[in-house]
Amino acid sequence: MNTQINRRGLLALLCCAACSFSGLAAPKASTLINGKDFTAWRTPTGAWTNAAAVSLDPADPAHFVIQPGNGIAVNGPRGNTVDLVSQQEFKDVQVHVEFCIPKRSNSGVYLMGRYEVQIYDSFGVVKDEYPGLECGGIYPRWIADKNVGGSSPRVNVSKAPGEWQSFDITFRAPRFGPDGKKTGNARFVKVLHNGTLIHENLEVDGPTRATLWEDEKPAGPLRLQGDHGPVAYRNVRVRELK
Repeated sequence: MNTQINRRGLLALLCCAACSFSGLAAPKASTLINGKDFTAWRTPTGAWTNAAAVSLDPADPAHFVIQPGNGIAVNGPRGNTVDLVSQQEFKDVQVHVEFCIPKRSNSGVYLMGRYEVQIYDSFGVVKDEYPGLECGGIYPRWIADKNVGGSSPRVNVSKAPGEWQSFDITFRAPRFGPDGKKTGNARFVKVLHNGTLIHENLEVDGPTRATLWEDEKPAGPLRLQGDHGPVAYRNVRVRELK
């Protein structure tokens, strides 16, 4: 790979991301979780439902009390259903996600359906079992029956269970030549957790564990994990970077 070209490409993406954040010549973001319906997602959507609010169950803080209404999406009364997979496929993007989990719960945001930013109850955790398990971690790959290549966040800024949190992700899709062979790895250009930088210019050389697909493509859908415990989402927006 031509290093100079690669650096220029990364610089261009960072400049584009800066323009998007500032609102200068920024393309309109697609709102995928609107709190009203699930038309942006592929069927089936399982037990996912809209709600007005969620709060920790006083009798069991590992579960939610769900208030009926509109405004957020929650993965059903049992907190275990299918993943949400977007109708639309994306390449280079900025993604804004707001999420809430109860105690000991687990979910994830998969860019292109393949590369996961972990959602986990990491409140007060100094060091977890393996790199990438922590909230905001880039989840490891699964090779030869073991975790490989996970990346922990630079700092743990996880909030307590039941509090709303956010990710702001700038992502560069893998590159492919005319012959279909990969010429550049996928890259998390920047990841902010609750407004704090936790990853920058981080390459991933293949799909992370529990991916929808083991192969890599120039474009893919956004995926929200729904089968690892109760989770609620709101204000999920994707802006394509041209």
